[in-house]
Amino acid sequence: MMRDSLIRVQDQVRDALRNGTGVVALESTIIAHGMPYPSNLETALGLEAAVRRAGAVPATIAVIDGVCCVGLSRNELERLPRAGPASL
Repeated sequence: MMRDSLIRVQDQVRDALRNGTGVVALESTIIAHGMPYPSNLETALGLEAAVRRAGAVPATIAVIDGVCCVGLSRNELERLPRAGPASL
């Protein structure tokens, strides 16, 4: 995982960028702020699955604990919709 003090890029996203594989950026606002739980989690998982089915790598972007995360782990993805804005 590439990380400096302000940005963390998930390994899968970094590798895809290096290899020329498509990467689709997905914003996290609708997940963290816009939809009720569990619809927001189902939407996030569904969007990432659709990107993978199309042959690209999903890169959901969120600020977590003050770090801009490009590509989220399953745990991070589940954390956003459960706690909403308080998780950021």
